[in-house]
Amino acid sequence: MALAETKTDPTCPMIVAHRIHKRYGSVEVLKGVSLAVDPGKVVCIIGPSGAGKSTFLRCLNFLEVPDSGHVLIGGDLVGYQRSAGALRQVGEREICAMRARVGMVFQRFNLFEHMTAIENVMLAPLMVRKEAQAVARARAEALLERVGLASKRHRFPQQLSGGEQQRVAIARALAMQPRVMLFDEATSALDPELVGEVLAVMRSLAEDGMTMVCVTHEIAFARDVADEVVFMDGGVLVEHGLPSAILRNPTEARTREFLSRVL
Repeated sequence: MALAETKTDPTCPMIVAHRIHKRYGSVEVLKGVSLAVDPGKVVCIIGPSGAGKSTFLRCLNFLEVPDSGHVLIGGDLVGYQRSAGALRQVGEREICAMRARVGMVFQRFNLFEHMTAIENVMLAPLMVRKEAQAVARARAEALLERVGLASKRHRFPQQLSGGEQQRVAIARALAMQPRVMLFDEATSALDPELVGEVLAVMRSLAEDGMTMVCVTHEIAFARDVADEVVFMDGGVLVEHGLPSAILRNPTEARTREFLSRVL
């Protein structure tokens, strides 16, 4: 895979993961996974539990440090810099600055319980970017309106439903104006009737051209929204392609077996 590191070429992928390996003790979770995502595209990663999907997603923003391989986002190395022809891990400050450009939404909402919805959304721009209070508040109000929660901006997390809390978490990630959004099974902790309201926000982001990588069990969402579907199993990328191909006529027997169980 050719790795481009320019920041100016619009034809370069927004995300490039190159031969990512990750091991926990004797268990090899990722076995050389490579993936490229073009700007404005949505990639959905599906597969069984234990396939390495979430670990791979966390490697994209260096929440997990790959044992080997590397990631570029917007042409920038993630967690490393080149020195004398080799990769050298950078310090925590540089890693945090990089993560500020990559929004991530987890299975659990991870909101600060002692803060209101708008305070949760404002926090990172105030603390990390040192934005003016008025600027951070104006963006937070606009984002909460976008996710349908303007009227609940002064409520605390315990006063919100699970779906509402997850929408606040999405607004919080967007408050840093990321170039990329990562979703790690963002609806898996929700009651079934609340899933749709979160998926609707994710659909609107896709329609607006946000580059997204989504680990998901929502096959219908992947079929309708993804530009590309990736099937992972056993720490490898088994196959990937257009949703119409992967979800309707996969070439690999393991993909067919998985889909026959979940559809």
